[in-house]
Amino acid sequence: MNKEMNKDMNILNKKLKALPITTNPLITKADLQEAFHQLCMPLVPYYSEGKAHLNLGATASGCSGETAAMEGFSRVLWGLVPLAAGGGQSPLWELYREGIINGTNPQHEEYWGNVNHYDQKLVEMAAIGFALAIAPEHIWEPLTSEQKERFYQWLNQMNEKSLYDCNWLFFLVMVNLGFKRLGLPYREDLIQRNLQEIDKYYVEDGWYSDGLGGHCDYYGPFAIHYYSLLYAAWVGDEDEARCTLYKQRAVQFAKQFLYWFADDGSALPYGRSLTYRFSQAAFWSALVYAEVDELPYGLCKGILLRHLRWWFQQPMFASDGTLSIGYSYPNLIMAENYNAPGSPYWALKAFLVLALPDDHPFWLAEELPLPQLAQSNVQQAPHLVMWRAEQGNHILAFNTGHPASNDHTHTAAKYEKFVYSNKFGFSVARAEWGLAQGAFDSMLALSEGDHLYRGKRFVKQSRIDGNVLSFVWEPWRDVSIITWLIAGSPWHIRAHRIESQRTLHAADGGFAIGIEGEKGHNVVESNTQQQSAVVATPWGASGIISLYGEGKPSILYPNANTNIIHARTAMPTVQLKLEPGVHWLVTGVYGYGTDDEGKLDDWGKPPYVVFREGDGKLEIYNGEGEHLLELDLQ
Repeated sequence: MNKEMNKDMNILNKKLKALPITTNPLITKADLQEAFHQLCMPLVPYYSEGKAHLNLGATASGCSGETAAMEGFSRVLWGLVPLAAGGGQSPLWELYREGIINGTNPQHEEYWGNVNHYDQKLVEMAAIGFALAIAPEHIWEPLTSEQKERFYQWLNQMNEKSLYDCNWLFFLVMVNLGFKRLGLPYREDLIQRNLQEIDKYYVEDGWYSDGLGGHCDYYGPFAIHYYSLLYAAWVGDEDEARCTLYKQRAVQFAKQFLYWFADDGSALPYGRSLTYRFSQAAFWSALVYAEVDELPYGLCKGILLRHLRWWFQQPMFASDGTLSIGYSYPNLIMAENYNAPGSPYWALKAFLVLALPDDHPFWLAEELPLPQLAQSNVQQAPHLVMWRAEQGNHILAFNTGHPASNDHTHTAAKYEKFVYSNKFGFSVARAEWGLAQGAFDSMLALSEGDHLYRGKRFVKQSRIDGNVLSFVWEPWRDVSIITWLIAGSPWHIRAHRIESQRTLHAADGGFAIGIEGEKGHNVVESNTQQQSAVVATPWGASGIISLYGEGKPSILYPNANTNIIHARTAMPTVQLKLEPGVHWLVTGVYGYGTDDEGKLDDWGKPPYVVFREGDGKLEIYNGEGEHLLELDLQ
């Protein structure tokens, strides 16, 4: 980067840090109302002439550009509607009424058009149904009879179209509940049909999968639980048994979901649709909105507000103050095929608490910290062991992986890594050619010597026994791997039994750690020895040690923008070549994710192994000499 470009980047970074939202204290309801306007008023120049479309950029998604622009328009409603329901004012309503009138008028050039089966517009209709349900005085009542009829007929297309068998089924429920609360014709039979289908997604302990056999991820809290809690809040005594069940499941889920949040407000980056960012905390907002008080309001308030504070310090904004596609910074590489320029504004679902009246106990409650949580927590439904590091603010999710995959973008990176971390994030591949482009952090990657690498895409079998996870996976039909993970922090241990009929090159990647400071300079210190490699920065350390096998450590520098949290990273890795046959590789992986001076104290106390040659057993110990696992190598 030349000096002129570096100067321009520093100016841009200062401008982003000067955005008003970065100094919003987020303490009171008024602060949160102001945060909504700080997020959404920068959008005003990008609305179309007829106000029915929001055009934020030139990047494309899987739907048409017209539908993507309608999506951007709709998603702002997730924050604008609760703002109004709770008594807040916004100049955006005049714009939105005009957009609704024109977007639902077949004679207008900005008409949103007829809706097809499985259309992205069906997704965006949910926000409009939400608006009809709790803010009709802004979006329905000011319209003329003719405008209302066109509006209803356009939205009623929902009841004639097919939806994907996943969280999408709730979109029909939202639209019809909007109709119902206005006294308009609606389809109760379709509501009940879809709710019965969604019940089949329930797994255990409050967890839903996103469709039968789908993943358990953020679509549980920010979609299925979110909409079910809206249903419980709106329907109440009319469907008492179902509403009670929804609330009970939400409480069960909340007790596990607590483990996904750190004391500093950050949450675990895991799964798809992470560009929705602070929607990670939308569940807590919905829990309060539905008057579920089994968890203290102050606890939900603390989680939500700390989460928003954390996010508003991230460089996720464009220079004009609009949200970008990406996670902690703008990043199209990690995006889903359905992420259009306006997609990130689904994050506004976290603002549901703005619908609460000023005197609601939530606003009066003292903001509480997270309760004392166990160091580890087994969550069988998502196949995870959650681990909270003793150093604080570092949460890890050790993962067996899943018995089936899907064709979403970077599915393996988002669901199959050995461990996920709120400090190190995870990386996605720019290409499968080469370790630098593949960016295989927290994964064993294998190639046949042609530099085309494969990692784990799904598992054949898996098991969780306390803090030990084990699973069988097959990168090729004639290559079978059994992996054992021993959860822990800052050290965790991986053991791989690799049975192959091919000659393979293998690389076991540690955590990808950010290496660049605020001024664009490398701030990394690295050390590679015969059996270990470690990288240290002001904010943490990442290392790996070869405990058993022929592996040699090195430090790789993956391509830029592959990690979702850090734009440039280093990754300690153990590499080796495997001839056909059975091989064992055991590594100790080090990840210290906080910025205190003791980041390398435990690096000097690595785990170790003892091989009992007499019976072919390998014993694994931690750095304190505690026996962790015994493996039969014969």
